[in-house]
Amino acid sequence: MSIYIDPEVAASLRGYEVPERLGFGTAMAPIMFRAVYQDGCWSQGELIPYAPLSIDPAAKVLHYAQSCFEGMKAYRTQAGGIALFRPEKNAERMAFSAKRLCMPPVPESLFLDAVRTVASYCANLVPGNSGESLYLRPFLIGTQADLTVSASSSYEFYVIASPSEAYHSGSMRLWVEREDARAAVGGTGDAKVGGNYAASLLSVGRLKERGYDQSLWLNPSDRNSVDELSGMNFFAVIEGTLHTPALTGSILEGITRYSLLELAESLGYQVVEESIPVDRLLSQIASGSCTEAFACGTAAIISPISVIGDAEHCYELQQAPGPVAEALRQALLDIQEGRAEDRFGWMQAVEPASF
Repeated sequence: MSIYIDPEVAASLRGYEVPERLGFGTAMAPIMFRAVYQDGCWSQGELIPYAPLSIDPAAKVLHYAQSCFEGMKAYRTQAGGIALFRPEKNAERMAFSAKRLCMPPVPESLFLDAVRTVASYCANLVPGNSGESLYLRPFLIGTQADLTVSASSSYEFYVIASPSEAYHSGSMRLWVEREDARAAVGGTGDAKVGGNYAASLLSVGRLKERGYDQSLWLNPSDRNSVDELSGMNFFAVIEGTLHTPALTGSILEGITRYSLLELAESLGYQVVEESIPVDRLLSQIASGSCTEAFACGTAAIISPISVIGDAEHCYELQQAPGPVAEALRQALLDIQEGRAEDRFGWMQAVEPASF
């Protein structure tokens, strides 16, 4: 698929300086990708300077939350090249999310062309320190302007980018969320949509007042078993075995989660996907049979968990970070950053653009 390159793109990139302190998702690249869906067809994609969006105040996205998104990264490899990590999985998941919200899926070819083009033109903005990356945010919004409760007939697809550090560095303190639910089984919990994140904000605000970092969400059906964090999947090492909650329809199937399961088994770890009752987990932490726990996601990679709080009790993990989390994080980064053989075929090289 041919992509129109706006003549101002080159000037925008030449005038851009990567900040010395990156943070996560705060320094935006000066260009973005856009494609429009209208009358049942997708337009030609275009690479344009980064700018505010202009949408009608009655656009469906503003009233009925027809919006889904992805998070993915381009890495600078040890050899100096640029590579994307499993972009086809992001395309697949975004198509699933779009269908859940009655939106037209972005064709895989358009999605992949979009992220490759942005990464290619932003090649000089990809930071080189281990754990840093060019974070890519594809998103799809409904733009039809009327207030009927119905699916939009028009959509816009964008990809923006940000040179970034890992989302959460250091160990995290979790709070067991027993009051609220992030999403419902049969709802949008297994799709990557903005409403799931909005539903988590009240809980996060409460727990930060208690000195914690993230909510540990429970399954909305039984309010007893562990689901995930607000934006990351959960793992625990119990009696030497790596455990993670089984997918139930209310858990997002993270691409990092999916990859870590493959990677862990290849490294000889025993992996179990099953229901994890939270009270049993807390007892296992107290007894020492659960030695470490960590969260994973594209933005954070792997974040060790040091404490899980519940009611009046505080359960401290023996190791944070623990040896399993450290081994998996390093093994994954070694593949992503080109220090180890890509034996799974996960990385896709991107040729830097000339302009």
